[in-house]
Amino acid sequence: MDDSIIVTDGLTKRFGERVAVDGVSLSVPRGCAYGFLGHNGAGKTTTIRMLLGLTRPDAGTMHLRGFAVPGQRREALARVGAIVEEPRFHHHLSGRENLRLLAAVRGPETFERIDSAIDRVGLRERIDEKVGRYSQGMRQRLGIARCLLADPELLILDEPTNGLDPAGILEFRQLIRSFVAEGRTVFLSSHLLDEVEKTCEAAAIIDAGRIVSAGAIAELAGGSRAELIIECDERDRALALLSGAAEVLGAERTPAGLRLALRAADAAAELNRRLVEAGIAVSRLEPVRSTLEERFLEVTSRLQGTA
Repeated sequence: MDDSIIVTDGLTKRFGERVAVDGVSLSVPRGCAYGFLGHNGAGKTTTIRMLLGLTRPDAGTMHLRGFAVPGQRREALARVGAIVEEPRFHHHLSGRENLRLLAAVRGPETFERIDSAIDRVGLRERIDEKVGRYSQGMRQRLGIARCLLADPELLILDEPTNGLDPAGILEFRQLIRSFVAEGRTVFLSSHLLDEVEKTCEAAAIIDAGRIVSAGAIAELAGGSRAELIIECDERDRALALLSGAAEVLGAERTPAGLRLALRAADAAAELNRRLVEAGIAVSRLEPVRSTLEERFLEVTSRLQGTA
């Protein structure tokens, strides 16, 4: 727990007969961007609401910053900033007035952070307009500014890029990286796989309320299978030779070369040796890098037709 800022064990939440979150166990390291991936309705927001003490679990335990929730909720959330679903504001007040209202609740030292938070999220030119005139993307930015008033060790962001255009998403990605560079932790709930892959170092995938896979992004993306692309002379002879090898699960011709599914990733050297000994010149031998999207579809029920 010393190295983890979020720890859950067997977290469960039911709504009547429906199990929304089913035995979720997580360990989120400090000082990283951690993705929480799942289809809409997979259990992401319910899990976040339990972490923040907004919904009581039916079973399991959870700790934020080393404090038990809900028992030590006040201490746990003292340096946590969160956006759950769309951030809510007083639309008849300006962005600055909304931030000052929150600062009045948190304490006098919070007022000193307002200007830097405004600049950080790029709202300086519009901060004195009424929030009712803001676009959804601008309200998302204001929500992150609100999070920063707590000088958070941990930011919990639920679908924070909703309403942002491509340029805004790129700026948001850079903002997340700057938070991590400062030693903060960002727990990022999203259904946007490409954005999580580009922003986070690690992630957990939740499906039908259960964690179905978790780990470093590179491991999640590459852990589904070992595959190899080979470019060589005499492709037909090479295909016949490799198709019968014990190390090969399957082989086919593609425009990029021969594509092989392997029993183990370390079989590449042996296959290369066989081709060379057979007099077949190899010009390219490269592992296939799976994408996070491929892994996500592989482990979630939607692909398997069980949703």
